[in-house]
Amino acid sequence: MLSNAQAGTLLLAALLFVGRFFFKRLKQLPLPPGPPKRPIVGNLLHLPSEFEWVKYHDWAKEYNSDIIHLDACGESIVVVDTIEAAYELFDKRSSIYSSRPRFTMINELMGWDWIFAFMKYGDYWKHHRRLFQQEFHPTASTRFQPHEIKYTRQMLRRLLAAPDDFMDHMRHATGAIIMDVGYAIEVKEKDDPYVYTAEKALYGLVEAAVPGTFLVDAIPLLKYVPEWFPGAGFQKKAKEWKYHADRMLVEPFAVVKREMAAGVEKPSFVAHSLRDMDKSRDLEFQERIIQETAGNLYAAGSDTTVSALNSFVLAMLCHPEVQVKAQKELDELLQGVRLPDFEDEDSLPYISAIVQEVIRWQPVTPIAIPHFVEVEDVYKGYRIPANSTVVGNAWAMLHDERMYPDPFTFNPERWLKDGKINPDIREPTSVFGFGRRICPGRHMAIAQIWITAASVLASFNITKAIDEDGNVIEPTQKYHSALICHALPFKCSILPRSRSAEDLILAPG
Repeated sequence: MLSNAQAGTLLLAALLFVGRFFFKRLKQLPLPPGPPKRPIVGNLLHLPSEFEWVKYHDWAKEYNSDIIHLDACGESIVVVDTIEAAYELFDKRSSIYSSRPRFTMINELMGWDWIFAFMKYGDYWKHHRRLFQQEFHPTASTRFQPHEIKYTRQMLRRLLAAPDDFMDHMRHATGAIIMDVGYAIEVKEKDDPYVYTAEKALYGLVEAAVPGTFLVDAIPLLKYVPEWFPGAGFQKKAKEWKYHADRMLVEPFAVVKREMAAGVEKPSFVAHSLRDMDKSRDLEFQERIIQETAGNLYAAGSDTTVSALNSFVLAMLCHPEVQVKAQKELDELLQGVRLPDFEDEDSLPYISAIVQEVIRWQPVTPIAIPHFVEVEDVYKGYRIPANSTVVGNAWAMLHDERMYPDPFTFNPERWLKDGKINPDIREPTSVFGFGRRICPGRHMAIAQIWITAASVLASFNITKAIDEDGNVIEPTQKYHSALICHALPFKCSILPRSRSAEDLILAPG
């Protein structure tokens, strides 16, 4: 009869044998389909340099697969093309698909290692996420609606005074809301230093986040190349962008700390979080988490919201029939005697449908931020190699004709049933990321888009501009290809709907 030690040894040997058998079998499974790979460089020469989400989707259709595999000089890339595959991998297997690849340019050279959207999955990320989630979950986010109302009304007045600068006004309002919520800082009407610094920092972030932009991301050893070396221009850019990112993180936080020391602080996310620190734990560590989480507010919420608002104006410009229907709904409720408020949301389903369609029609982050899987996995008989970058093609999912018939047409009606939002239509949450990495600030962002859309449509008519010769200027409807996509500049005419609309815009309060 075997002793316990002998039985344990045999069991271990059996497990090792079985594990080796299955590991060998796993290695024999095919990779997901994809374009042919060349020696050494793999698919590097095939990878698109812009609007890559469209090419990824074309490949998925060509190979009749909801995931495809690419190789960039030995780096394994898996593109997830359907919502079913995204749910299976990013949600059901979130324990292994929630990390991020190494962002050498962004995190190590540009100093964005504090932005939790680009952090590797782990305890440090969880600290940031937990703090953000407790302050900006759906119920808590309603606390910030007065801020959104305040700056939206200010934006209407700026729009009335200078309608040609509509995107500057919307960008200013978005930045003002975030600075007020995060730090209780009221930004200047023009040339605000905090907004300027944040915009400069975000410009670098958005540029560097596009896969393939900087070779140092594929060959991290290049980060040690000195700035003066030929071809090392990325070092100069990283240094400049890091300067603005550091200021964006440090300066507004320092304002709140000074105000708290003087006993004159105003309610804000930072002030509330600093007062709520656990005195029995590491105060320096907690303070750093609060500072970095506050910095994430602007980094995560500003440019994305502005992009969606840009698309909203473009959609109204190109679809006057939608604008007319929305204004009819608004007029029946408001009767021309007040501007919309958040309490009106349930009574304005068509406005909500427009917001949903704007987010779906032109997703602000078509491929979101890549995930990273550190272990071997299998999906539908295909091997997903360990240490693969896994890209969720949100653009493809939001243009899936199975869920959204005629997907390239802007059609708010698709979200409605019997005059109400249809709960059977999948919300366009893919644009906010997947699984455990979905953006926790999405509720606040959607609220701002909603109140802006309702307020602008209640107050103004958006029509095509006329040139000096009396010809209609048609918008190109073209977009800039980046991590966060913006419509290329376009002209339009934004005029108040009536004298009473002007009076409401200019009314105090």
